[in-house]
Amino acid sequence: MATARKGRELFTILETSADTESSTVCDSQDSPLNLSADVKWFEIPYRKPDSDEEDEVREEEEDGEGENGFTSTAAAAAAAAAETADAASFIAGGGCNIILVTGSNGIEHDEEEYAEDCYYSTSTNCSDTTSNDSDIDFSDLEEEERRSFFSFEDDSDEDCTSADFWGEPDQVISIEPFSAVSGPQHSLGDDADTRDYFRILFPDSLFEHMVEQTNKYALYRQRRSGKSDPHWHPTDVREMEAYLGLNILMGINQLPDTGMYWASDIFIGNAGFKKTMTARRFEKLTQYLQLCDRETEPVRGERGYDALFKIRPLLDVVENTMWDAYTPNRCLTVDKCAIVMKGRFSPTQYMPPKPLRKGLTVWMLCDSRTGYCHRATIYVGKPSEDEAAASLGYRVVTSLVRGLERQHHHLFMDSFFTSAPLLQRLLRDGLYACGPTQPGRRGYPEVLRPRNVGKLSQGEFYQCQRGNLVATVTRDVKVVSCLSTNSAPGIVGISPGRQQLEADGEGESDGMNCSGLSFGVPRPLPLLLYQENMKGVDLCDQLRECYQVGRPCKKWWRYFLWFYVNLCIVNAYIILRESRGGAPPAGFNGKQFTQRHFRVRLAQQLIGDYQGARGMERAARKRHADSPIEYGHRLERMSERSRRCRNCTNKGLRHESVFGCKICNVHLCRGGCFSEFHK
Repeated sequence: MATARKGRELFTILETSADTESSTVCDSQDSPLNLSADVKWFEIPYRKPDSDEEDEVREEEEDGEGENGFTSTAAAAAAAAAETADAASFIAGGGCNIILVTGSNGIEHDEEEYAEDCYYSTSTNCSDTTSNDSDIDFSDLEEEERRSFFSFEDDSDEDCTSADFWGEPDQVISIEPFSAVSGPQHSLGDDADTRDYFRILFPDSLFEHMVEQTNKYALYRQRRSGKSDPHWHPTDVREMEAYLGLNILMGINQLPDTGMYWASDIFIGNAGFKKTMTARRFEKLTQYLQLCDRETEPVRGERGYDALFKIRPLLDVVENTMWDAYTPNRCLTVDKCAIVMKGRFSPTQYMPPKPLRKGLTVWMLCDSRTGYCHRATIYVGKPSEDEAAASLGYRVVTSLVRGLERQHHHLFMDSFFTSAPLLQRLLRDGLYACGPTQPGRRGYPEVLRPRNVGKLSQGEFYQCQRGNLVATVTRDVKVVSCLSTNSAPGIVGISPGRQQLEADGEGESDGMNCSGLSFGVPRPLPLLLYQENMKGVDLCDQLRECYQVGRPCKKWWRYFLWFYVNLCIVNAYIILRESRGGAPPAGFNGKQFTQRHFRVRLAQQLIGDYQGARGMERAARKRHADSPIEYGHRLERMSERSRRCRNCTNKGLRHESVFGCKICNVHLCRGGCFSEFHK
């Protein structure tokens, strides 16, 4: 636990000259685990008072402070500060580059003791997947001490709500190095194109399944209605691939209505869409598109009922391909994304504070660096009575990280998931985690709750520790509470502010641009790690939301279908980019191969040279023009309801008729329209 405050001082001058910065900063030039190199950081070794005499000495030193209100924490810093007339003006002049926030003001130690207590060595950033170094150096520790510090199996069995569970933040944490092989896993060569990478995640067997179930569903609907659909004929794999390619192109060339792609207006209609298939054929494929056998679907309440039965074949295939195609890197993100929906589905959530107020919820496990989605879990409503004992966030995270045990990954999640029991469970499984949490949640230390810490100043923080589990409360823009198992207590970093970055870009700057305001708010290490690595799902959403796939409809499962198709496209693009090192595939002449180029190229390869019913219909009309009666074309009653005559419509007239030609599937007036149309 952090000691009580005796004043309102927040900052401690560690160095009063930029030239002496290297004498106090750790030898390594790298940043702590998963941090970027532009973050100024320091380690605060926790010092617990041995007697009341030390407190009295500390009070005397605090009384002897100057008007600037800053306290020196080392003899060298005090001497340098004495040479300076005013510490605050010196900082404003740009001489002080490193500022440290202390949880309890007035910590005293000399440089030799500081070096002895610096347990933590730096590590590489999470973007460097080839490094196996740990951010903890145990070279000076005995094997028995290391074993005692890393015995989290014993801590996990204890109740985190007990009064003696949390202790002072003076323990050494233990983080095992990440040594697993990570990155894309495939056998494609340099000549592979976008269709090959997409096939890794969306195999041809899935197209075959879609064709089979779509044809079965069309017959199922016609049997139920008792009428045959004259506009439907069975589809095949080539047509289904072309249908998917058109849906991908609709996300790039967006129009308000589907029929506008087949409009006769040269400024609106798309010649490629017209050549591929007719608008009516596209509508029929959309109408009968299916992924499951509807005749065997169990009803709610029956044994074996599955809320996601309509998309279960898709989930079984895509979840395995996404997991196998890319081995997770060290840093992973767990967060949720929302899918816009206009239909009716019971698990649809209403979230007023969010930009998307109504939609479907999907929890995702993504790579913090690339945004690749390894696994996704769909929210299907409240849990059953058997699952009610465990919290929803606990069950979601444990299901997403299944298969990563003992690989020492680092997970970053938001306050919806983070809890002390969850972090204990992950630590027992060999996984480290970090994220903000709710201060009133079970297991959070009582002394760090808002009613006990009082009003915090910006940058001030307090910490409690239990082995690797560290609880932190600090004030940034607002009060933030967080839990972590991958960050040591007492480490604070300051990111360069906007003014400082502008000054660095200009090369020269005056004293105002290098003032203390140029630095950001000092933050404890858990918050720095969270801000650096809690971006995996956001990166995936940015790539996915740029170009939508599919059209809005009233069937809820269609949204999940297009969501996973879009997700496979994004993942395939990331695999291609990672595998080729940013180099475009063969045949691309542009400067940079972006996601837009990937989608257009993929759609073109899916469509290929396919020519649907429009070309065949035109050929049939030309072949039967001489003698329509000989080939079965005859004028007969089409329906009970009259519709517009096709021949009159072509001439700009409006006449309706119940008669027509069933082979051509058009309504025609009785008289000369039949022979005139077939000519």
